[in-house]
Amino acid sequence: HLATSLPLPSERDHLRPRIDMVVFMIDIKSKYSLKNVETSLAHVDANFFLGKVCFLVTGVGRVNACSIETNAVCKLAEAYCSPVLFCELELEGIRAATAQRLLRMLQICAGHIPGVSALSFVSLMRSSNVD
Repeated sequence: HLATSLPLPSERDHLRPRIDMVVFMIDIKSKYSLKNVETSLAHVDANFFLGKVCFLVTGVGRVNACSIETNAVCKLAEAYCSPVLFCELELEGIRAATAQRLLRMLQICAGHIPGVSALSFVSLMRSSNVD
């Protein structure tokens, strides 16, 4: 399910499926995109930041067209203890690889991978980023 911002409308709460993972998409070419994500973060339950939130930054293939510093996104992800993925959606191979990574992350967040929790997965990602 996609939403352009949070909070989600409450009138259909009873029909909404369980939310296993939240992916915040940031278009690196749009400052509004980052501001929208920053505003939406306040509407996410703190428990989701324990391995169930990811930032997906699109448009990284055109560095000269960037309106947002990648460092700003990395600081945001670090502040919320959440991983960040950078991709270029216009390139089929990268788009497919990114979709596979997100699907695998979703499987972990939803509890479909035995022996791996969302929190342990994010801990592994963070320790590899620090090195």
